[in-house]
Amino acid sequence: MSPNETRKPANTQWGGRFTSGPSEVMERINASIGFDQRFFAQDISGSRAHARMLVEQGILSSEDGQAISDGLDTISREIEEGSFVFSAALEDIHMNVESRLRELVGDAAGRLHTARSRNDQVATDFRLWVRDEIDAVEIQLRGLQEALLDKAAAHADTIMPGFTHLQTAQPVTLGHHLLAYVEMFGRDRGRFADARARLNESPLGAGALAGTSFPIDRAATAAELGFDRPMANSLDAVSDRDFALEFLAATSIAMTHVSRFAEELVIWCSDGFRFVHLSDAYTTGSSMMPQKRNPDAAELSRAKTGRVFGALLGLLTVMKGLPLAYSKDMQEDKEPVFDAADSLALALAAITGMVSDMTADPENMRAAAGKGQPTATDLADWLVRAAGVPFRDAHAITGAVVSLAEERGVDLSTLSPADMQAIDPRISEDVFQVLSVEASVASRTSEGGTAPDNVRAAVDAARARYLGN
Repeated sequence: MSPNETRKPANTQWGGRFTSGPSEVMERINASIGFDQRFFAQDISGSRAHARMLVEQGILSSEDGQAISDGLDTISREIEEGSFVFSAALEDIHMNVESRLRELVGDAAGRLHTARSRNDQVATDFRLWVRDEIDAVEIQLRGLQEALLDKAAAHADTIMPGFTHLQTAQPVTLGHHLLAYVEMFGRDRGRFADARARLNESPLGAGALAGTSFPIDRAATAAELGFDRPMANSLDAVSDRDFALEFLAATSIAMTHVSRFAEELVIWCSDGFRFVHLSDAYTTGSSMMPQKRNPDAAELSRAKTGRVFGALLGLLTVMKGLPLAYSKDMQEDKEPVFDAADSLALALAAITGMVSDMTADPENMRAAAGKGQPTATDLADWLVRAAGVPFRDAHAITGAVVSLAEERGVDLSTLSPADMQAIDPRISEDVFQVLSVEASVASRTSEGGTAPDNVRAAVDAARARYLGN
């Protein structure tokens, strides 16, 4: 039989208990091969480890063990080359692999499932897949941080408005703003690392739910698969999906950060701001309006967040009412995780690309930073420092000065000393040393502040903390 021919099982894989096959509807609702074939590599790795352990424990002959190993090598090559035919009638990746293995090596294939259930098999495969995905996400997040740090270093002195409520608040630097995202994505790396550490226990050997009477060595299979230890309770081993929920939770928070940054890019690229420019690589045009340059990569990255949130809520809903141990409901665990992982990977790639691609417009940023009386807080701080005014009083005095400036349609720095002294005689000409946006930014030297020297030092510290250089 050639690998391109569709294989049909001679009888249902459920065993002799059933005398007739499933209905077409049952086959369709029961089959998961359409999506769980994604972890074929993890399934084959788990089977290798299980077979080797069975041989070492004297449960499986060395001849059968070698035949199984050779057969799994062939199956792995066929899948990677695209010549393996997956059958929905065989339900899932486990039975598809086992059926092909039986074609290749005969009865030895049937002995592979000794002391193993699909329940502990799928739990093992899924943990291995999520663990691999976390390792891939770690690389992407690190790359995004590196891109942000490079851009922050280049713009340590580039002044822009800092906002609260999207209203001009105080001037900051673009480098300082980007460093905020370095910290957000650093926390994401920590969350994924924590999730990885918790999931790194092996369900293999838990059987269907109660363990097995065979003298297996669960510690050996756990070690071979890179797990820290076997899971302590067989019921928990087959029914736990906390690791998938944690992955989705960490992915949801990371996507929140992606979405926030994407939103900023959309705003910054708009005609009302023009803070940054994105090239043709990350923008599209309009079918009607030839002048348009739309930041679609940012908008689509922002939109992917909704899919990820939905995946988390969906799996939480599936799991919330399940009694121990395994229920078929749990087959619905994989598709949301796969979709969320794909969405995160694509969005991280897009955001990283846009960070490297974007070109800042310092003149527009500086002009915007001077609007809205952004140095009012500096005037209040000066009154506290230089004139000994209690801050609450200084706040009220500054409010009156701001009101006068707005009434005249000028900036604080263009009011005369006499104008200010008419409001409070303790204001001297020295106050003008702090009323420019440059002076305001330079004065924010407290730890974590926006002063350019701070930003440069923070970039170096973040490189050492997050990148190891």
